[in-house]
Amino acid sequence: MNIKILGTGCSKCNSMEKITLKAIAELGIETKVEKVEDIQKIMEYGVMTTPALVIDEKVIVKGKVPSLKEIKKILTK
Repeated sequence: MNIKILGTGCSKCNSMEKITLKAIAELGIETKVEKVEDIQKIMEYGVMTTPALVIDEKVIVKGKVPSLKEIKKILTK
């Protein structure tokens, strides 16, 4: 599983990263989370509102910070 957090470093983007890392730890998933802050790279995903969660190169969530429960549900699909 390849996970990326797209965001320019705002508080919502940082929250998304923290919640995602916590969900991964609680689920015992072994993966690396990459944070993408380059606006050009973010736009390559077609994302205009951050933060965004990308799993295996597919944008799953954009423009909001999901709850820990929501992220766990996404990761276990």
